[in-house]
Amino acid sequence: MDTFLIVRYAHFIGIFLVVSALFFEVIYVGKELSPKQLKLVAKIDGIYGLGAVLTTGMGLWMWLGELGKAEAFYSDNWVFNLKFGLFIVVGILSIYPTIFFIKQSKSTESVSVPSIIKKLIYIELIIVFFMPWLAGLIARGIQQIF
Repeated sequence: MDTFLIVRYAHFIGIFLVVSALFFEVIYVGKELSPKQLKLVAKIDGIYGLGAVLTTGMGLWMWLGELGKAEAFYSDNWVFNLKFGLFIVVGILSIYPTIFFIKQSKSTESVSVPSIIKKLIYIELIIVFFMPWLAGLIARGIQQIF
C-alpha cells in the first residue's frame, strides 16, 4: 500500500481524536467534577494528547518527508504557516487544562474547575474548527484568503 495514503489516514485519525476529545471536554467539563468524572476527563485529555502527537507527527512527515507535494509548496504558503501556527497555539492553550486534569485526577473529593479551563477548551475548539477550511485552501494552492 502507498505510504502517503497510510500517513495521510493516520493524520486524519489524529485530527478526529483531537476534535472529538475537545468536543467531549466542552460538553463534559462543568464547574465541578467528581473524582470519577475527573479520571474520565483526564483519560479523554490523554486521547487528545495522543491525537495531537499523531496529527503533528504525520503532518510533519507529509510536509518534510515530501510524501505528497514538495516541501516548498507548504513552506512558501503563508496559509499553511498560519494553520501550523494556529495548531501550535492550540497546543499551548491545552497545557494548563491538561496539567489541571492530571493533578486533580488523583483527588478523592469533587473539585471546582476554574472558569479559565472551560474558556481555554472553547478557544481551542473554535480555532480547530477553522483548520479544515485553511487545509482546503492549501490543498488548492490558494495563497490568498480574500
